[in-house]
Amino acid sequence: MAGDFTAEQKRYLEGFASGFQVSRTQRALPTKEKPTGPDAIHFAAQDRAVASGGALNEQEKIKREEHPFDAYARLVAQAKRNEPPKPADNFRWRYHGLFYVAPTQAAYMCRLRIPNGVLTHWQFAGLADLADSHGRGYLHVTTRANLQIREIEPESAVVMIEGVQSLGLWTRGSGADNIRNITGTPTAGIDPQELIDTRPFARALHFHILNDRSLSGLPRKFNIAFEGGGRIAVLEETNDVAFQAIEIREGHGLAPGVYFRLALGGVTGHKDLAHDTGVIVPTDEAVEIADAILRVFIETGDRTNRARARLKYVLDQLGFHRFLTLVEEKLGHSLLRAPQDAIAPRPSFDRLAHIGAHAQKEAQKSWVGVALKLGRLTSDETRGLATIARELGDGDIRLTVWQNLLISGIADARIDEALARIEALGLSTKASPIRAGLVACTGNAGCRFAASDTKRHADEIATHCEERIEIDTPINIHLTGCRHSCAQHYIGDIGLVGARVPINEEGDTVEGYNMVVGGGFGAEGAIGRELLENVAAKDAPRKIESLLRAYLAHRATREESFAAFTRRHDIDALRRLIAETEQ
Repeated sequence: MAGDFTAEQKRYLEGFASGFQVSRTQRALPTKEKPTGPDAIHFAAQDRAVASGGALNEQEKIKREEHPFDAYARLVAQAKRNEPPKPADNFRWRYHGLFYVAPTQAAYMCRLRIPNGVLTHWQFAGLADLADSHGRGYLHVTTRANLQIREIEPESAVVMIEGVQSLGLWTRGSGADNIRNITGTPTAGIDPQELIDTRPFARALHFHILNDRSLSGLPRKFNIAFEGGGRIAVLEETNDVAFQAIEIREGHGLAPGVYFRLALGGVTGHKDLAHDTGVIVPTDEAVEIADAILRVFIETGDRTNRARARLKYVLDQLGFHRFLTLVEEKLGHSLLRAPQDAIAPRPSFDRLAHIGAHAQKEAQKSWVGVALKLGRLTSDETRGLATIARELGDGDIRLTVWQNLLISGIADARIDEALARIEALGLSTKASPIRAGLVACTGNAGCRFAASDTKRHADEIATHCEERIEIDTPINIHLTGCRHSCAQHYIGDIGLVGARVPINEEGDTVEGYNMVVGGGFGAEGAIGRELLENVAAKDAPRKIESLLRAYLAHRATREESFAAFTRRHDIDALRRLIAETEQ
């Protein structure tokens, strides 16, 4: 055919093809025109990265070529054809809360947004119905006080997210390079010791984000938490931005009362907790200051190397002083600072307050924490709990970062009835000191990144240890399937991160873990140290049993926590104690 064209025609066709290709690629490359519209702040940041000699990472190119929020019609078309997404669209659809998790499951997972983790009984029951009709009849409570519905066929993807929206809930922006679910104190508004109810702040920031497209498409995902001083830990120090309620005393040049203390840069998968900035935030300015922080991050975050694109690395590069100066420039005024002695002592949390019945601030009312099996709920269990919340409680379901939930507002006279009805569902309101702090990510049963079946192995570890030793203090064991650290293994008393463990010289491997110890949160906040490498999954229960026996035998006093015990010994000493226990 080529021989049928004249030389002039060939030149025309070559020029046309070249121009077409340029038009396709220019959208992903810097332009000379100044960007406009809600995406301009992101385009300008991309342009600066390229102008300085960098190359945009693949995800930045995908966002520039076609914004995920502009591609919804194509998602609808794919659903009509029951068609799985290509890689670029798999990234885009995460902006709509959909994650195609092949090869572990040839289906979507749908992640929600539930600000402060609070939803109504009818929303909870409605999600169970959606899980039945468009999933596989179960839900997962996540470590961000959130919910996931799994095993959704491509043809059901759109009806799932539209069904969630019809319930007055959200999936938008729950994945990829966005601000994730805003967490808060699960007992907000009902906790006898809280300093402030975090629900209004979580919801205000939630809607601020949803209604401002310029806050989508960050350099990387972003986590924000509000902690109100309640009895249940929120793990706010694991977030990029942590607003922690404090009380300022009189006599320090500041109006006394409740403020938020600002901490920045938490990302436990990168071995860092949020650092106190010395800044205190008037509560009515929290959303405004969060917005300014986000915009500085958008402008300064790495658009070339995703491994170093979290806020932590901006802070490492610029320093906290320079970063906060840029935030002040956005705000147009200085941030407030307070000396440490201006801050009143904070109430401590109770590591078992998310399980069982606990008195609320209202007279003769209690919340009941339900011990889920590593966050998993069947649709029938979900509807049953929703009915209990409607008939015996105040109608709310409160999710926690501990992969369980609370039913609030139960009259004390009906607590026994509530407990009996929860037990009749096959669930429990009791947990051992090990199971109360047992956390596991989805694992390789539902995530392609995971090296191990974390939920199954977590259950095996707990069962093994409960049958052999009696622990008299809470122990947090966190299992995560990969270095992404969704179960935050570095802050567990004992943390396990999935690994393929070699078993012979031929290169065969089995599921297993590397083990860290001595992590913590709150007053004992710290990143765990690596203790053991390449522990086969079948050996993990026995290793943890030996470690716990060593703790019980050698702790300085009955009051010494596991974290304090492990930090009092160097790693070699801990290994020797384990070996002695195993003999």
